[in-house]
Amino acid sequence: MSTSTLSRRDLMKWGVAATLGAPLPHAFAQSVLPRGPITLVVPFSAGGATDVVSRLVAQKLSERIAHSVVVENVAGGGGAIGAAKVAKAAADGSVLLMGTVATHAINPLSTPPSPYDAQRDFAPISLIATVPNVLLVSASVKAQNVQELIAQLKAQPGKFSYGSSGVGTPPHLSGELFKSMAGVDIGHVPYKGGGPAMTDLVGGHIPILFDVLTGAASHIRAGSARALAVTTSKRSPSFPDVPTLAEAGLPGYETYTWNAVFGPAKLQRPLVELLSRELQAVVAMPDVQAKLKDLSAVPVGSTPEVLDTLVKSELGKWGAVIKSIGGLKRE
Repeated sequence: MSTSTLSRRDLMKWGVAATLGAPLPHAFAQSVLPRGPITLVVPFSAGGATDVVSRLVAQKLSERIAHSVVVENVAGGGGAIGAAKVAKAAADGSVLLMGTVATHAINPLSTPPSPYDAQRDFAPISLIATVPNVLLVSASVKAQNVQELIAQLKAQPGKFSYGSSGVGTPPHLSGELFKSMAGVDIGHVPYKGGGPAMTDLVGGHIPILFDVLTGAASHIRAGSARALAVTTSKRSPSFPDVPTLAEAGLPGYETYTWNAVFGPAKLQRPLVELLSRELQAVVAMPDVQAKLKDLSAVPVGSTPEVLDTLVKSELGKWGAVIKSIGGLKRE
């Protein structure tokens, strides 16, 4: 049975199995999925937040469908290089993308234009989780809270810099919004992912870092990075003692990110629905829920339609934010 001849009745039949938490029968899965392994492209370097979530999802999805799912890190361009690779890939299910707000909202709104269209070039499959960003400082920074940090930055304009996982990523935009709202002069140091950026923060090579909370959580708990504030409108349940930036002196400040699986635009609808059901079942697993929450992510697991609506909404929201800070140009 090919993906093009898979009937809706078959999908409903096996969808019941997914809903009940039972893995797909091996023979059925192999007849629907691509012959070779599925590559889940992570558009950032290994060790960052998106990479951590992707490897968890890839492992569990592989177990459910009895089919190899491997992670490939394709870093660069704030996620644009990896996303473009998937947009141009064969639409047979062999290559998928773990997309983020960077790949599907911020990049397309940046200049020069993104090498792909966030809506036209991808098939939405499932929203996996949402997560806050976080403002971190190294041990060398004396400030103990956001107000003290702002005062220190204003007293020494141009002396400090902040790192992020790359130009056009949510942490970068979080930093730019912070600069604008706080009225401070700090340079931006882009990295090819959250992992290398965190390494330099812990090593004292950069004093400030805006990161995704999933990637930063273990470092915060270990005490190797100090969290001053989260970027969402509400505090993270994982770190209830860490205030929001809005609480800490920047009323109205709010940014966050998310992880979601996409395929190339022409991916067959039956396969999209099958993968979406399986990913929803993966996210619903108690151990996956626990791990995501441990990473300070909020588990979701959605239909393709919900993810499609989110992308449209994010393009509108982030367009307004980018315009408010004078635009975003890739370095």
